Amino acid sequence: MKKFSILSSIRLKFILFFVLLILIAMQIIGVYFVRELELKLTANFKESILNRVNLLKYNIEQELLIERNEEGINTLRDEIRTLLSENTSNDIQLIMVYDKNSRVLATSDQNNQGIVGQKTTDKNVSRTIVTESKIQNTLQNENNERILYLYVPIHVNGQVEAVLYIEGDIEQVFSQIQVITGVLVTGTSIALGITAVLAVFVAQTITRPIMDMKRQAQAMARGNFSRKVKVYGNDEIGQLAEAFNYLSRKLKNEQAKTDSEKRKLSSILKYMTDGVISTDRRGKVILINEAAEYMLNVSRETVISKSIISVLGLEGQYTFEELAEETESVILDFSTKENPFILRANFSIIQKETGLMNGLIVVLHDITEQEKIERDRREFVANVSHELRTPLTTMRSYLEALSEGAWRDNEIAPKFLHVTQNETERMIRLVNDLLQLSKMDSKDYVLNKSSIDFCKFFHHIIDRFEMSKDQNVEFVRKIPDTEIIVDIDQDKITQVLDNIISNSIKYSPDGGKIICKVMMYHEFIEVKIADQGVGIPKENLHRIFDRFYRVDKARARRFGGTGLGLAIAKEMIQAHNGQIWATSTEGKGTTIHFTLPFDRKKGDDFY
Repeated sequence: MKKFSILSSIRLKFILFFVLLILIAMQIIGVYFVRELELKLTANFKESILNRVNLLKYNIEQELLIERNEEGINTLRDEIRTLLSENTSNDIQLIMVYDKNSRVLATSDQNNQGIVGQKTTDKNVSRTIVTESKIQNTLQNENNERILYLYVPIHVNGQVEAVLYIEGDIEQVFSQIQVITGVLVTGTSIALGITAVLAVFVAQTITRPIMDMKRQAQAMARGNFSRKVKVYGNDEIGQLAEAFNYLSRKLKNEQAKTDSEKRKLSSILKYMTDGVISTDRRGKVILINEAAEYMLNVSRETVISKSIISVLGLEGQYTFEELAEETESVILDFSTKENPFILRANFSIIQKETGLMNGLIVVLHDITEQEKIERDRREFVANVSHELRTPLTTMRSYLEALSEGAWRDNEIAPKFLHVTQNETERMIRLVNDLLQLSKMDSKDYVLNKSSIDFCKFFHHIIDRFEMSKDQNVEFVRKIPDTEIIVDIDQDKITQVLDNIISNSIKYSPDGGKIICKVMMYHEFIEVKIADQGVGIPKENLHRIFDRFYRVDKARARRFGGTGLGLAIAKEMIQAHNGQIWATSTEGKGTTIHFTLPFDRKKGDDFY
């Protein structure tokens, strides 16, 4: 907002406008009035002088018509001097009469009678005699006073016999004009003062609602639409105030609608599981929701105004124009060796009403799980096909040999039948495991839970393995002597322990130890079964619970493993609301951990 200046105030502009209007009007009127007054007064002054001059001229002509002798010249001078004295007034300062020889006949100046009879050097006297016409001029004397100089020829019998010279005091006319001008200036000042007061009142009447509208506009800019502009009348400004109040109400309603839609959009974007990114027409990011920030591992501050190409990591693969024309989705693979992470990006153009592109909307879908499921499905089909093909191929080979006559050989036939039987049992175990996994995946089974002493139960299973073991391994038991009562499906947990302990025996070296340990916590118990085998590489450890996954495939098949034991164990433990995981040090052994819920209070009631 620009800084307010008093010179930019509309109130001051109104006042200045009225004052300047009156001032200019008075100046124009004053100039015209003074000029016309000056012309009129000077004309009246000259006319008054000329009227008196004509009378004086006539009287002097009458005196000159009288024939006189040499002695009569003095009488003539006295008569003319008398006439001059009688016509001297405030308007006429000096009257002199010159004869045709430019000599002074008479003067009205009583203090300067010595010049009578002297010849004048005034050229205007000679010019008047020669031209026989009057000469009129206004000049300033040594006192800077304006004087009217008048030379009038006096004719006797058609010839110029004398010249009448008059000095008129025209300065008093200008003095009167100056006095009148002063009065006019005083009147103008009074008029300006009154106009200024009226201008302040009028300006306040006009600017008060305007200032109210300004304050209302500032409040509206801050989002406050509750104020109203006061209506002072039904004139145009009052109508403008009413229109402003109507605009305020409409803006309030539209702002409420916009805020509501904005909140809805913000809420939708915030809680969307899909990532959403919006760009301007140049491909710069202007909006990104939290899901997109999480997916791309970026923050809003770092990507705003950044190119969408660089945000999605598509430099060198696409340009912004190519993305805008992309009709199919683009797969973004951000997977690492440890964690797979794949996104699918769909693009939609934002268009103006004119049809021109105004930006781009990018929607990100996390398809990691879908890709993983698809990959697992392909691996599962491939593994099942492989696991079934191997025994079937073996059985077909041995059965073909038997059908070709090997059944007659008493040494070979029993061996072939034994291998065929083993492969058949292996397929039966595989199919049973697959059926069990399928049943657990469909949740079409019920756990038959019962409260048992887990320590006694665990000892019983270990005892069974010790009696039937084929390898030279030692079981080390670290099981509490106290009773631990848990609610479990005994058959399912027996299968879990059988699978884990069987794997430990398979991968334990001759003379190795298998440590069986139970730890009791407040809300669960933890079971650990550790062997001293070759261990599992760190990069493979997280996959040992996947179906058909084997670290050492050759050895697992040699022992008749299906690769589904730990996968089944995981499903069963999770069905009991427990967790299962593995820790391993390559070359030192592997430990399988699993937890089961434990209610200590229920155990106390049982006791």
